[in-house]
Amino acid sequence: MTDSGVADTRRRAYGVGRVLIAVYGVFAVSATARASVQLIRDASQAPVAYSLSAFAAAVYVVATIALAHNGRRMRRVAWVAVVVELIGVVSVGVWSFVDPAAFPEATVWSHFGQGYAFVPLVLPILGIAWLVRSNPAALARA
Repeated sequence: MTDSGVADTRRRAYGVGRVLIAVYGVFAVSATARASVQLIRDASQAPVAYSLSAFAAAVYVVATIALAHNGRRMRRVAWVAVVVELIGVVSVGVWSFVDPAAFPEATVWSHFGQGYAFVPLVLPILGIAWLVRSNPAALARA
């Protein structure tokens, strides 16, 4: 149901949207697993890097869930998550080059996601593009 009490009959993500959500889901699971192992086993070795990995994992989880929904509120959550992700990957990427000692171990976002073939840098850009392209209000006007 929408805010006006009318049932929302739009399909969930399809086509490219489903692929994007699947990639986000893979990153959510892998980043969560990696951060959990790092924090449980070796937290004292690189606390900043491992904490940032856990934060990145949380952002990927939120983005995955929010992108999978049509609702207005979840679209807002998706926008926030994807923008936070972009800011995070760019700022941590720069930080990891400027102060390599702060990152003795790699994170998902260090060196702009180099350890993940730069997908963490490209993913939020694709997420923003998909959110713009799939905007229900713009689609209704068209």
